[in-house]
Amino acid sequence: MKHLLSIEDLDRGEIEDFLDLAGEFSGVLDREVPKVPALRGKTVALMFYEDSTRTRLSFDRAAKALSADVMTFTPGGSSVAKGESLKDTTLTIRAMSPSLFVVRHRSPGAPWRVAEWSGLPVVNGGDGAHQHPTQALLDVLTVRDHFGKVDGLKVAIVGDIRNSRVARSTTQALQKLGAEVTYIGPRTLLPFDMGDWGVETSSNLDEVLGEVDIVYMLRIQRERGGGDDFPSVMEYINRFSLTEERAKRLLPHAMVMHPGPMNRGIEIDASVADSERSLVTKQVANGIPIRMAVLFRLLTGETK
Repeated sequence: MKHLLSIEDLDRGEIEDFLDLAGEFSGVLDREVPKVPALRGKTVALMFYEDSTRTRLSFDRAAKALSADVMTFTPGGSSVAKGESLKDTTLTIRAMSPSLFVVRHRSPGAPWRVAEWSGLPVVNGGDGAHQHPTQALLDVLTVRDHFGKVDGLKVAIVGDIRNSRVARSTTQALQKLGAEVTYIGPRTLLPFDMGDWGVETSSNLDEVLGEVDIVYMLRIQRERGGGDDFPSVMEYINRFSLTEERAKRLLPHAMVMHPGPMNRGIEIDASVADSERSLVTKQVANGIPIRMAVLFRLLTGETK
């Protein structure tokens, strides 16, 4: 495996191998000195054209925990402001001899082009509303850690699904590991063509709450036009927000997830986000070992 561009490219065994390897790296992060020399001499180039907190910082932390060096590119203050193209930026960074690119870009397909132009391993850190494979991997790792399995679980993904790369990628990972997925949201925020997604859909959150093991909340993707596709924020909150009152209707063992950033008080109440049902901070923590596993695999070809 040279790249990680899409969850579609992975089979069940490859996903499980990433999860198992991440479990081993979690042990590294628990040590007094949370670092191993596995990627000493390697350099990871973080090429982030979109804002990011969790993804960028966890890739940085993951690379350094493996003893790799890190180069970070963001368009602010760069020659992008002078009109430099993605290709020329890629070739410029390539000339500085990185070992691997992590690419986040607003345009679907951009990481594939960076892979083509650079000839180096590329990890997709999120491309438009298309794919976010490492988010999907950390999500299913979090589910497996908590429930001990993914097979047979029922997951409701709620909110702006049409504009969410997380919804697409995490759905694919959940399904490859045997979970059932239902999409819940306004019809205007569901994908136009659901033919090959293999999911159920509903516009009634209250009908589904008591039937699922996991409620995965999504924010409204205003930067991709999601805020224009429903009448008002108050109507959205009334119908689709995971309020404290709604959370009381969940099954006793059911848990809540969110990829961040959260808009507290819109898609989720602060009290629910901070409750014992929430796996949100666990998702963030799992981003480091899963990204360690991805970097290690792509740069060494080894599984341990």
